[in-house]
Amino acid sequence: MADAKPIGPIRIGGTDIHYAQGMRAGPWLFFTGHEASDFERGIAAAVAGKPGLPLDGQARYRREADYLLARLAKLIAAEGGDLRHIVRVDQYYPSALAVNPYQRARKALLKDYVPPSTSVLMEEMLVVGANVDVSMLAVLPGEGREPQAARAGGVPVPQHSGFIPSLVCGDYVFVAGQMPNNEAMTALEPAAYRAPNAVWNGTDIRLQSEFIITGRLKPALEAGGSSLANAIKAQVYLTDINDLPEFMDVWNGYFAANPCALTVVATKGLAMLESKIEINIFGVRDAGKIRKEIIEHKPSQAMRLGPAAVRAGDLLCLSALYAADENGALPSAPSGLRYFGAPVQHQMRAVLDAADFVGDLNLAYPALQVWKERLAGSPIPFGIVRMPAPMPIPGCDVIMDAWVYCRGG
Repeated sequence: MADAKPIGPIRIGGTDIHYAQGMRAGPWLFFTGHEASDFERGIAAAVAGKPGLPLDGQARYRREADYLLARLAKLIAAEGGDLRHIVRVDQYYPSALAVNPYQRARKALLKDYVPPSTSVLMEEMLVVGANVDVSMLAVLPGEGREPQAARAGGVPVPQHSGFIPSLVCGDYVFVAGQMPNNEAMTALEPAAYRAPNAVWNGTDIRLQSEFIITGRLKPALEAGGSSLANAIKAQVYLTDINDLPEFMDVWNGYFAANPCALTVVATKGLAMLESKIEINIFGVRDAGKIRKEIIEHKPSQAMRLGPAAVRAGDLLCLSALYAADENGALPSAPSGLRYFGAPVQHQMRAVLDAADFVGDLNLAYPALQVWKERLAGSPIPFGIVRMPAPMPIPGCDVIMDAWVYCRGG
């Protein structure tokens, strides 16, 4: 078996961008940035429906979800995998109206096995008219990789989502996105709640961050035999990016001595209006054979919030990267000549030099051009969504979040 190969590579429309619908890397199957596109014109005809009969058949959001999930099921099956070997799934939506139809479609396909999941709202998808962007990570059957749900006491599961909160796959433990909600999803947990009239009785972001780390992530990891010390990668979504300094202060209180790769981005909204933050995480089992290795890289220190990368077996997880130095965004073109260049290309080159979230979707094409240069035309999976403004570092247009497969891991 080749170490890595693209799955279903395709050229997008009339462009020179080649997209891999997935990537098979060792025992892993990566599927990133799937939207209900026909890859030629935009939204697939089966999803768009008949213009003269907008209410005919299944609802539009449900058609879109069914179409996407059926495509992913076929891609997994073509590589010898199956749906019960998906270990995590991430969804981005421009509107909350699309979430419940998607979750119903997901349950209809996956039945009682919904892997650890994260769902957040973003400003815009890459394909015009798309209502959901889906990424999945699956593992091929065999060699002790059969996913098993862990019993994570005190970690509630939202009824409509029904995901597995903590999943063990070999030596890896995957934890679903966690908010500070109570079990009924009717309010915040008391430990994370600040009464509106308690003006300086803590802050919302500190109380919620502290509770998620200690009350949700810690027990979910421990249920699978892992721990905060063996966390490999975390993704954090903030409804107000101005909360970043306070969040980082709480986070570093638990992870400064033994960090995990970290990505923090803004979101337009979460499943609970009161929640200011959602975090997903994965780690390795404390007693497993795979060990956590922190990768240092001093030149990129100002470009990230966590360590350069953390390796666990054949997976290498990078902290999200900005094109920045200790003074802010890297200069790319003289301000008076900004439109004679492509600043995002300079930023992406700087990010890749240090080693797909984009602040403005008009910048997606030049960013992908740089990937094409680096990979000599070899297609890879990628996902691009537009986040709410502002970016954490003014002047930065792109944040890159990457997982890497390491041969011989």
